[in-house]
Amino acid sequence: MSDKKQFMFLNRRAPYGTIYAWESLEVVLIAAAFEQAVSLAFIDDGVYQLVTGQDTTGIGMKNFSPTYKTLGDYEVRHMYVDKDSLEARGLSVDDLVVVPWEDWETEETVDNIVEVVDSAKLAELLEESDVVFSF
Repeated sequence: MSDKKQFMFLNRRAPYGTIYAWESLEVVLIAAAFEQAVSLAFIDDGVYQLVTGQDTTGIGMKNFSPTYKTLGDYEVRHMYVDKDSLEARGLSVDDLVVVPWEDWETEETVDNIVEVVDSAKLAELLEESDVVFSF
């Protein structure tokens, strides 16, 4: 019997102005380091966390958004973005980071693990998760 759990990290808040997005990313990296099955979902203002070209110089905060591009290296295989949240903010999949994934043992690759899903699919994914963390 496997001890591996299905972790879903639900990101609802904008990347800056609060600590939530940064804390979520830290916990994601910790869970992945302990070889859990980690997925992320971005809804509401959380979709802004994945927007490319973020510039934080004007707010005096460190730009941590490049870290999302490395999650595939930590065996994170799935990042889901709520379609309605994206559209409500005038964004499309073209505005989001690309996160590749590769299994070094089997050489299986995925060009981009960021996937836009509808609310029904997102609800299904949350239901299938053993543990859901909401930030």
